[in-house]
Amino acid sequence: MAHKIVIKAGDLTAEAVLNNSPTAKAVWGALPITGKANTWGDEIYFATPVKRELEPAAREIVEMGDLGYWPPGRALCIFFGPTPVSTGSEIRCASAVNIIGRVQGDPTIFRKVKDGARIQINPA
Repeated sequence: MAHKIVIKAGDLTAEAVLNNSPTAKAVWGALPITGKANTWGDEIYFATPVKRELEPAAREIVEMGDLGYWPPGRALCIFFGPTPVSTGSEIRCASAVNIIGRVQGDPTIFRKVKDGARIQINPA
């Protein structure tokens, strides 16, 4: 069963749905999670208490609106456009991530989030 979450970052709120991957289940079990947003191109990432390894389906090129988990930084990532390592319009991660869910609605609203903003994820 997919779990719905609410992401609050700065002044904005968005809903997302977690998938049924082992990493998504670990994130769900760790909620609520609060962190400090780091921006990297059109990506926000922040540290979590979750510790997981790469899953077999992990990938470096993701879709607009994907939520990823980046094992080297124990970080949750929100993807809403190209990053500094993207070529053209692709959305490329610094290294492979586990896809754990998707933002519902328009993910480009995250462009308004400033580096260092407080970010919180709660069950919906």
